[in-house]
Amino acid sequence: MRTRTLFGAATVAVLLSGTLGAQEKKPVPKDSVRVFVPGCSNGRIFTAGARTEDEPSGAPIPEGMHLRMSGPKQIMSEIKEHEGSRIEITGLMKKGQYAPGGVAIAPGVRVGPGPTSSGGMTPSPGGGQAMIDVEGWRRIPGDCPSR
Repeated sequence: MRTRTLFGAATVAVLLSGTLGAQEKKPVPKDSVRVFVPGCSNGRIFTAGARTEDEPSGAPIPEGMHLRMSGPKQIMSEIKEHEGSRIEITGLMKKGQYAPGGVAIAPGVRVGPGPTSSGGMTPSPGGGQAMIDVEGWRRIPGDCPSR
């Protein structure tokens, strides 16, 4: 009788620890922030959409901002299957990456360096592209605008 009770208690403890472990998220590095971004995907590029009141807040990703997604193959293929549908991605971004570049001179106005003809600054493809490491996604109501 006592053996059965110990076995039952051990089984319950193992089951509970497995359930709790599955719900834990990986810790956020000090130089990063976890964001929740609604919008639409096209290949590996995600375009941020308008945020609604019921969606969780996170970093203020401006509407229309393009993010280059990276993540596990399975998640990326699932997102690709839902192109044309509005989704919300969850992931990690470096702090400050979601703010437009340059120096703020007035609310909503920023001035930054640009390429010069003398070759001082040549733009690199994807050099200024914001990156997000996708951890997950979910379908949200609505459709993406057609091109």
